[in-house]
Amino acid sequence: MEKLFESKFMIKLQNFGQALGSNKFLSALQAAMMSLMGVIMVGAISQIICSVGSETLLNLFTSDSKIYQIIYLPYQFSMNSLSLWVVVLFAYNYAKNLKMKSPIMNAVDALICFLLVSGALIKSEAGITSIDMTYLGAQGMFIGFIVVFISVQIEKFCADKNIRIKMPDVVPPFLQNGFASILPLLFSAIIFLIISVAVSVGTAGVYSVCSGFMALLGAPLNALTSVPGMFILCIFAALLWCFGIHGTMILIPIIMPLGIQAAVSNGAAHAAGQPLVFYPVALFGALAVCGGTGNTLPLALFGLRSKSKQISAVAKISAVPGWFGINEPLTFGMPIMYNPVLCIPYVLNIPIVMICTYIGYKVGFLQPAWITISALLPMGFGAYLSTLRWQNAIWDYLMLIPSAIIWYPFFKIYEKQLIAKEVAAFAEENGNVTM
Repeated sequence: MEKLFESKFMIKLQNFGQALGSNKFLSALQAAMMSLMGVIMVGAISQIICSVGSETLLNLFTSDSKIYQIIYLPYQFSMNSLSLWVVVLFAYNYAKNLKMKSPIMNAVDALICFLLVSGALIKSEAGITSIDMTYLGAQGMFIGFIVVFISVQIEKFCADKNIRIKMPDVVPPFLQNGFASILPLLFSAIIFLIISVAVSVGTAGVYSVCSGFMALLGAPLNALTSVPGMFILCIFAALLWCFGIHGTMILIPIIMPLGIQAAVSNGAAHAAGQPLVFYPVALFGALAVCGGTGNTLPLALFGLRSKSKQISAVAKISAVPGWFGINEPLTFGMPIMYNPVLCIPYVLNIPIVMICTYIGYKVGFLQPAWITISALLPMGFGAYLSTLRWQNAIWDYLMLIPSAIIWYPFFKIYEKQLIAKEVAAFAEENGNVTM
């Protein structure tokens, strides 16, 4: 194992990761993601309580009850509005990295620009105006990255060229910053408004910037519904996640109808006493069979005993949500996105687990689902309820083994990197205190 860590490939991978970490844009993105832990955890807790308390498990309340809606509300304004908080924190950190005078104003301006392209207004028959939240969650995150880059760069250009409304020096700084942001925000708003209107008019109102982007990514994927196609789809989804694009949500419109059709067909076959049929869509579950997309639960379990304080802290709050298939705390906390050391096992373990799962179906250990279950459940629960077979239930846990084997060497490399950084930071801090 030590030879693997010291191989040329691993050394180059570490150097590449460190080079990405020193980039002002990407380091700001990583700082933003790690700052989101409170937002993500509150949303995850809300989601878990709703899942456990609803009719799927404890039956304390129904999913359409008032109490469910109240408990679910923190999720709606945290994880289901994730792109809003990513944009704010990302723009703030990026502006700080660029030595901007008022990063908080840059963050507010970027948020306004993001809402211009993603937060469509909907007017009901009763005359109530509301915001469409479809792309305020993780689906709109990549567009948010682009908005942050353009918006902050416009602000920097205006600052460098002294394009601003100037106020006398006696005016309080916060008021000066407010006036100084007027022209840059106006320029940014006009640009994004033109883009948003152009897309809407150009598509006759069918698409917005966000929905059009998702449609462009999803259109070529509809034909890939065979076994090889499912491998391509799932690997592609993981690759997209590595760049901050919600690959899973791109696949859902393709996969969900196929999954429902397969379950209904097998349900009819089961009722008629006929053998169940394996449909390739069944392999989609291997994308997130143990811990969410990328099968990240082994990473959380390894992290529980890590000597890196960052990894250990993230792992402690990620393990239980990971058991429920919620891996945002881990994905954002490590982070995995734009982190080549962790992106490789994140993508690599998916086809390996898919191959194991395919073999499991072919040898008859696994049975195709014939009951439709769409609730958020702990590992094994959904697999059991959709098939009523213990073999399917334990399969989720068996898949921890190949997934863990793939995660382990990359985890050790990343742990080594972080420990070195933490030791250096501790030494620098103590040196400053001594001085």
